[in-house]
Amino acid sequence: MATAADFSAASEATSGAVGKHARRARAGARRRREMLLVWVFLLPSLAVFVLYRILPLVWNAVLSAQQFSLFAPSQWIGLDHYREMVDDPVFWTSLRNTLLFMARAPVGILLALAISLIVNAGIRGRDVYRTIVFLSYPLMTVAVGIIWRWMYDEKVGLFNYVLRSLHLIDAPLPFLQSFELALPSVLIANVWQILGFYMIILLAGLQGIPQNLYEAASIDGASPRQQFLRITLPLLRPSLFLAFVIGIMTSFTSFDLVYVMTQGGPSHQSELLITYIYKAAFELSRIDYAAALTIVQFALLVTLTWAGNRLSGGDAGAVESGA
Repeated sequence: MATAADFSAASEATSGAVGKHARRARAGARRRREMLLVWVFLLPSLAVFVLYRILPLVWNAVLSAQQFSLFAPSQWIGLDHYREMVDDPVFWTSLRNTLLFMARAPVGILLALAISLIVNAGIRGRDVYRTIVFLSYPLMTVAVGIIWRWMYDEKVGLFNYVLRSLHLIDAPLPFLQSFELALPSVLIANVWQILGFYMIILLAGLQGIPQNLYEAASIDGASPRQQFLRITLPLLRPSLFLAFVIGIMTSFTSFDLVYVMTQGGPSHQSELLITYIYKAAFELSRIDYAAALTIVQFALLVTLTWAGNRLSGGDAGAVESGA
């Protein structure tokens, strides 16, 4: 027969269960309110991302499969534009040049790494050297293109003047009009402009490495070369990866510098995918073909970024945790 104590225990257990359930309900309601607040703050950014990134990409994909005309209904043609690319010599030239343009990323990163190591070594006037190297990056790209176009000029250019003064050449070199020199000339100008940005990224990574690691390595007898290979490079991987990804992305968006200096010439020898897309859309009035070129460029950019991510040791989080 149940006693008063049993009833009291049962009552306490019931009230405890009810209280626990109420606490869970309040915690769940609080989490829902927090998530709602998070989505409220994220909504403007998501709306901008969808409006200016996702929708244009979807529209380009749809447009690339159509024969577009401003004066007649569009016709669905499927993959005809992509088949046309296979036989388009300008497309292959611009694709080759874009991939070659990417080569300036590792070259610029290596130069920036060397400069970062020098100015991070505590030399006198290092702040002045940092400022001098970084000054090229904030300049407007159009201004940079005009300056370098003048320096490459065949008649009054600085480079031809110096080379002739040193008796290294007999006749002026047509840097921007030459089939062999046009693209390398633009590459050099682009490396000069972005070198300061790479330097800031790598310098921040270098300054984030704890100095006690170098002190301990010195005590253990590690040489400067061993310290660089065993400490600096592994801990600098996130910064190197970031600079590499930025280098890839800017290789596909370096329109203004190329267009100001060479306009893709001569005979498309410095043509990039981005400049060919512009010409196809606005000079040839082939918006549908330009949309197909855009999709190819986007797919190539995603593939190269993913490959760079994998080569760096996985995703960015894995790189940081590995460091």
